[in-house]
Amino acid sequence: MSKNPLQAIKDHGQSIWLDNLTRGLVKGGGLRRLLEEDGISGVTSNPAIFNAAMTKGTDYDEQIRALAGKELPAERIYETMAIEDIQGACDLFRPVYDESGGTDGFVSLEVSPHLARDGEGTRKEARRLWKEVDRPNAFIKIPGTPEGIPAVRDCLIEGININITLLFSLDAYATVMEAHLQALEARRKAGKPLDTVASVASFFLSRIDTKVDKRLDALREKGEHAEEAAALRGKAAIASAKLAYALWKVAYSGDRWEALAKAGALVQKPLWASTSTKDPAYSDVLYVEPLIGPQTINTLPDVTIDAFRDHGRVASTVERDLDEQKQALAGLAGLGISLQTVTDELVEEGVKKFVEPFDALLADLEEKKRALAGA
Repeated sequence: MSKNPLQAIKDHGQSIWLDNLTRGLVKGGGLRRLLEEDGISGVTSNPAIFNAAMTKGTDYDEQIRALAGKELPAERIYETMAIEDIQGACDLFRPVYDESGGTDGFVSLEVSPHLARDGEGTRKEARRLWKEVDRPNAFIKIPGTPEGIPAVRDCLIEGININITLLFSLDAYATVMEAHLQALEARRKAGKPLDTVASVASFFLSRIDTKVDKRLDALREKGEHAEEAAALRGKAAIASAKLAYALWKVAYSGDRWEALAKAGALVQKPLWASTSTKDPAYSDVLYVEPLIGPQTINTLPDVTIDAFRDHGRVASTVERDLDEQKQALAGLAGLGISLQTVTDELVEEGVKKFVEPFDALLADLEEKKRALAGA
């Protein structure tokens, strides 16, 4: 029996993780089926997904009622329930983690998005969540803001597995890799093991194209460089990701990395995030097919998993057409579109997009808590 595309992608060194986590998936068998039938080997979570499951369905009602009886605030109720789900998913993927030598089979939980500009608060939160989850195949998600990067480095030095999120620019990605390497060097100097601490760097994709395409469309509407602008639509994100991978190959090779690798260090894998296609004019697997390659991870929502399973084409593609990608970014600059400005704006907007669903989750939980107490 031939492999489906989700299974076949592993032959090219890429792992597919699910960008979704709910209690129903963990306890209802859906997550196990994705693991066993499609080879899905990890999970990421976020408050927006948890909100729908925790407040709109009934899977969590009994636990919400019990925790409300202890007079816990909504944020602690959310954390308690989310940590239970994270632990359940970690246990499910633990064989993957063990068989991969600690390089796959992870489940991610993020720190409060209100801490994105608070480095010390992020450190404390990451330590607390890491201790409470208490699983070697958990990741704590920290945004790659200027305030977050020192916290990332410190947490890695302490042995906490970190998923750095909200990365859009090549400069930010290079900074994240440097923080990872510095952390490993500090652990080696302190005589701490290197093979027990893992990290991934989440490079966000579709949001780049959404913002760049708006600028290109504005040029077209003005009749300025319409042909060039049309040709560059949907190119910025893939170009950025491919060039990020080229940076990764340089960072994780050479004498500096080889010295760490000999001491047992694990590479920090690039993770492609925000991979659902937003523009219906584009392929529904636009952010999957061109970015397949060794030591990479792609996190896909359910709809993109279904699409790729159905008609995805599998080949090693992430290193293809690098000159073309450089030309695309140069073309954007030639039209007066600053990718640095775009990515700076995306970080600011991204922090807000993390905060808003988190606050909505807490508000909805408070409402449900009151409703269940009165039922």
